[in-house]
Amino acid sequence: MIPMKYLEAVRGVLAHLENSQLPAIERASELVVHALQNNGVVYCWEIGHGIQGDFIHRAGGLAAIEHFHCKIDLADKSPLNQNRANPNRDLETIRFGVQTSNLRVGDVLVLGSVSGKNRVPVELAIACRERGVKTIGLTSLAYTKKVESQHPSGKKLCDVVDVVIDNGAPYGDATVEIPGYAHKLLPVSGVACATIGHMLWGRVMEQMAAAGKPATVFQSLNRPTGVEDLKKAEQQYNERGY
Repeated sequence: MIPMKYLEAVRGVLAHLENSQLPAIERASELVVHALQNNGVVYCWEIGHGIQGDFIHRAGGLAAIEHFHCKIDLADKSPLNQNRANPNRDLETIRFGVQTSNLRVGDVLVLGSVSGKNRVPVELAIACRERGVKTIGLTSLAYTKKVESQHPSGKKLCDVVDVVIDNGAPYGDATVEIPGYAHKLLPVSGVACATIGHMLWGRVMEQMAAAGKPATVFQSLNRPTGVEDLKKAEQQYNERGY
């Protein structure tokens, strides 16, 4: 049955993370811990299809993860025959966002691109590096090997981040053959990236506690004392920075 086949595909991804990505997750956690212990901030850009939302303000999660996002809306349409299109507007927006943001030397940004070829995350990683911000990239190395970069530099995400974590998704991301369809279906990158994130944050919590500085964490808002506990956690994080 297809549900079982998908579970098999997910198990394969989890085995990949266990067998080959623990060193990368360790390096990533060291970057995050160093930032938190030295007045840095940990930001999370898009990981893919809203997955980063599973890391931010979550019960049992780090309070220190801040969402990073920038968007500029310009109502400046022109007649098509005038050919005024700016092919680099998206890259310029990212540059402007980084330059005018609170990102500082010593901060860490986690970001992702399954294929690794997309312009915006590559530009973001480059802009962060130039600003002294460490970057952790979640991507599929099997996918990225078979595609061409869309960034003007020709570089892919794995080329421009400080730590690469391979999510183990195959080329095309989909994994399961279902009769009646011409190609494989059901992606695994979402499961992989969510798992990587919680492995990373969990290791950060472990290291912070071992150093005598347990990180601020959230509990479920739906518990009887949930609202009160949330306010205390937010106050503690704002006062300590971790």
